[in-house]
Amino acid sequence: MEESRKILIADDNSEIREVLRILLESEGYEVEEAVDGDDAVDKIDESISLIILDVMMPNKNGYKACVEIREKTMAPILFLTAKTEDSDKTLGFSSGGDDYLVKPFSYTEIIVRVKALLRRYYEYDTGRNSQNVKDKTRIIIGDLYINTEYNMVKVGEKEIELTDIEYNILLLMAKNRKKIFSAQNIYESVWNEQYYYTANNTVMVHIRKLRTKIEKDPQNPKYIKTVWGRGYRIE
Repeated sequence: MEESRKILIADDNSEIREVLRILLESEGYEVEEAVDGDDAVDKIDESISLIILDVMMPNKNGYKACVEIREKTMAPILFLTAKTEDSDKTLGFSSGGDDYLVKPFSYTEIIVRVKALLRRYYEYDTGRNSQNVKDKTRIIIGDLYINTEYNMVKVGEKEIELTDIEYNILLLMAKNRKKIFSAQNIYESVWNEQYYYTANNTVMVHIRKLRTKIEKDPQNPKYIKTVWGRGYRIE
């Protein structure tokens, strides 16, 4: 039940934290509070079902905290911000956020967003429009299925044979949906070596091979998207 979920509120404004706590507890949620980005990262564990993260916080802002939180959990992250520029929203999504709510917001609106994020995260619709399932052993994105326990990848009913490098590239992006990974990010994360200029070509070759295996039309990819001038991501 959604009512048993624990939500972490990270905001340096104590009044906003208090209002959100009262509101969420009245809906049956358990609430944990964090006073800044560092505190939020420290308080992330398996009990947290959703994070409400203010963008403008001292020491470590919401975007930076989000990147570190994504190393610990794939629980949904809802950004709260006074910023309205599209570039700010893009930065929020690329750092690993799932939704974006501009202050001031209505109580009804934030509850609707929270419930929608939790529903998408914990419930899996078996129809064709299913987005994903996140648990300890599997990730499902459309027709793409990854079993992390057995390192198995399937598209539809067909099992796909990937090299270790291809699998690790796919897993890196699938675990961090919407985040844009540069060639350097991918190389240093997957190869565990310091990036050098020609490594860009190495990454491009592996992305191309990976697409030929998982995409119906590698020239018009459904899963691994190119963000021109920035890198790659899985939406």
